[in-house]
Amino acid sequence: MNEDYNFEEYLRKALSNSISSQNPSENAKNKARKLSPSYYEDLKEKLIDKYQNKSLNDVMDCKAVSTSFGEVLKITKKEKIDFKIENNNFKQQMNTNLKLLPKIGLKTEENLKNKGYSTIESLRNHDRYGDSASKLIEKMDEMSYCEIIDLLDNNKYSRKCRDNILKSISLTDTENFKFMDIETKGLSNVPIILIGIAEIKGKNIIASQYFLRDYTEEANIIDAYLSHLDEDSVHVTFNGKTFDVPFIKNRCVYNRIDADLDLAHLDLMYFAKSLWGEKLPNCQLQTIEKELFGIKRVGDVPGQYIPGYYDTYLQEDNIGPVVPIIEHNAQDIISLASFLEKMYRDVN
Repeated sequence: MNEDYNFEEYLRKALSNSISSQNPSENAKNKARKLSPSYYEDLKEKLIDKYQNKSLNDVMDCKAVSTSFGEVLKITKKEKIDFKIENNNFKQQMNTNLKLLPKIGLKTEENLKNKGYSTIESLRNHDRYGDSASKLIEKMDEMSYCEIIDLLDNNKYSRKCRDNILKSISLTDTENFKFMDIETKGLSNVPIILIGIAEIKGKNIIASQYFLRDYTEEANIIDAYLSHLDEDSVHVTFNGKTFDVPFIKNRCVYNRIDADLDLAHLDLMYFAKSLWGEKLPNCQLQTIEKELFGIKRVGDVPGQYIPGYYDTYLQEDNIGPVVPIIEHNAQDIISLASFLEKMYRDVN
């Protein structure tokens, strides 16, 4: 009887999580509301009322700054962060990875190590692999971090050794990480409305966001973002290899901006799937925040509603609809720093 009761209780709770049940739970009702376009129309109206007659300067730390293309609005957010990448002697780890040499796979590496060739250095006098081993050893100390990333990423066995790319971040300074995310008017051939880039400065992470106040300023916000980059910069994104960086390249062409964005790039979405995919319901950025870091967002606006919210901002001359978009973007880039540090700890 007790087992029947437990099953019925379980069934009742399970059904209550469905909006189609006779007595849906509040959680089910909230989920259903947030899947409804009318929910986001109501939210937009509330934001318009809340921020009536206010400017972004009233609610955020922002100021106008100059670029070579003109003035742009820069929004700044600073938070304390304890970001530590302990030394893991990765160059020595590379030296023990014989698979970095051409024509050495898993089985060949095992056979070579069984014969006493434990490092690339030790292969310098090998009849078959000596030349390639000598060239790589001589080159290794002079390689830029971008070249090391390319070596690891382009290797035939990089998928089996993906952790090596995360381990390699000890080879660059933390100031070089550029945690980046963009918000756009759509999926292709439309303006970027917001670029966020976060950088670690000492004990702080500082997010700089460049907001498109009107369509004439797109070149300005791109140029402002580019001012944060140099040859040592490392893009850290979530799906940025597929979306953000190619999108910016496209808009650079449209705006006739000459920019080199072929930098070292750590797209954390791929590492998240590899490291945490079996532990989490999915590997979306906000799921990772909630499940692994205890961050639960309130009042977020899904991507499909951002273009409409931005249009309303322009039509109504009211900042309300864009406030959650800016806050969402800032949280995204700041979260990436926590993701990267945890991933580094996990693989080491």
